[in-house]
Amino acid sequence: MAIITLISDWGLKDHYAGAVKGAILRLLPDIRIVDVSHNIPAFDLNQAAFIIRNFYPNFPEGTIHILAINTEAAVETPHTVVSHRGHYFIGADNGIFSLLFDVKPEKIIELDVIQDSDYFTFSTRDVFVKVACHIASGQPIEKLGFTKENVMQKMAFQPVIQGDQIKGKVIYIDNYENVFINITESLFKSVVNKRKFAITFRSLNYRITEISKSYKDVSQGDMLALFSTSGYIEIAIREGKASSLLGLKIDQLVTVELE
Repeated sequence: MAIITLISDWGLKDHYAGAVKGAILRLLPDIRIVDVSHNIPAFDLNQAAFIIRNFYPNFPEGTIHILAINTEAAVETPHTVVSHRGHYFIGADNGIFSLLFDVKPEKIIELDVIQDSDYFTFSTRDVFVKVACHIASGQPIEKLGFTKENVMQKMAFQPVIQGDQIKGKVIYIDNYENVFINITESLFKSVVNKRKFAITFRSLNYRITEISKSYKDVSQGDMLALFSTSGYIEIAIREGKASSLLGLKIDQLVTVELE
């Protein structure tokens, strides 16, 4: 049985998630629907991409992911379905797909699907549901539109190596207020090797000079850095809120200084 996941910036107050799930179930009553998150900051493609990149590989191949963030179609941002590594992703081609994958998606189809209403503000219900159910029924995505060569490119900020420094920035803050930096474990290890280092932010008073294996490697209330399951450096406070207490916000500079 196929699985459809939902991720959106709708929040939990309104009717949007319920309307979309109801529309899916009217077409495929036995389908499995998984709510991943509806609390993406409004229109924030970078935050959405971070979450999608970290959840989708854990689903079985054949899973269909509806990306309901900034979905209104335009000539520049057409509705699109892509197939990549056995998964399907449905959304507006507004840059989200380029943020999800490090390589070109295997198949890109610009949708040519007649929607079920005369309103153009709820494409997830009126277009994406039909597309998801078409795929879940075993139909080829080529019937949904025409093939495109590329998706819109939206470049995420990459860490910069300058002399004896790696300069990165905060890209995500989770519900515990753990802070994720866009410096990957592989980049860190390749540059730092066995040299001494200090992770600094805001001022030289905030310095972390070792990578912990777990939160309990430090005392309660102390700050630490570790390699998270996302593959990025994470700054945290054991049983505390690192973002608030350390003053770390999205896009803030974080530097790894080598001695």
